[in-house]
Amino acid sequence: MHSLNFLVKIYAFAYRNYIFAKGNFFAFLEILFWPVVGLLSVGLMTKFLNLDKNFVAFVLTGAITGGVLQVTQLDVSYSLLYDIWSKSIKQTFLAPVTQYDYIIGSWLIGMARGLTVFVILSFFSAKLFGFIYPGLIISIIFLTGIFLTGLMIGMFVCLLVMLYGQRVEVTAWSLVALLMLVCGMYYPVNLLPKPFVIIAAFIPLTHFLEYYRSFYGFSPVFTYSLIKGFVLVIFYIILLFILLKYAFEHSRRTGMILRLSE
Repeated sequence: MHSLNFLVKIYAFAYRNYIFAKGNFFAFLEILFWPVVGLLSVGLMTKFLNLDKNFVAFVLTGAITGGVLQVTQLDVSYSLLYDIWSKSIKQTFLAPVTQYDYIIGSWLIGMARGLTVFVILSFFSAKLFGFIYPGLIISIIFLTGIFLTGLMIGMFVCLLVMLYGQRVEVTAWSLVALLMLVCGMYYPVNLLPKPFVIIAAFIPLTHFLEYYRSFYGFSPVFTYSLIKGFVLVIFYIILLFILLKYAFEHSRRTGMILRLSE
């Protein structure tokens, strides 16, 4: 009975995000326009530079990953931001819900939208730039890593919003761009200064990208890429769930939740 109640609450938040996204023109831009524009600009650059097909695959993998990751994590980030923008966060937390309900429910819609972006970008990259995927199972494993990383980033945004309020909402759109600089989205991480290479080693997306690109003939900078990627992302997700619980209690005691509803 308890597990059924848990699933109902997850479904409720997933349906809420779906309703918000369905009538939102900017949600359409996030799914179709901006990811496709980003892919086309990068793909045309590879044509201009006349890159070898493996290097084209290296760069396009980064463009596809960036589009899927941003769309996935935004739905998780919006799980709190929707309530803040509508001044209803107080009412939401008066209901018997936990951080698991609104996070996982929103993530389900994020994965659905992320998968849509992946299919669209796959089609354009294959038709226009001859991009060939290394295999279905490999791509599914890679996508799973991206989806989990999107969950992690979205949860971190929710944590910051819970602690510091609406003034940090810009992180919902900027964190992925910052990660792209460090995790080797368009270049191997060993090109970065050594301190940033060390930081990159603790970012799960770095390892997922290296795993995927190894099938195009690029040697990973770090060993055991896939294992490290999943261990790191699962560790961070568990830690963030714990921190979100304490952040909620802190916000309740300090009156942050009431201020966000005003």
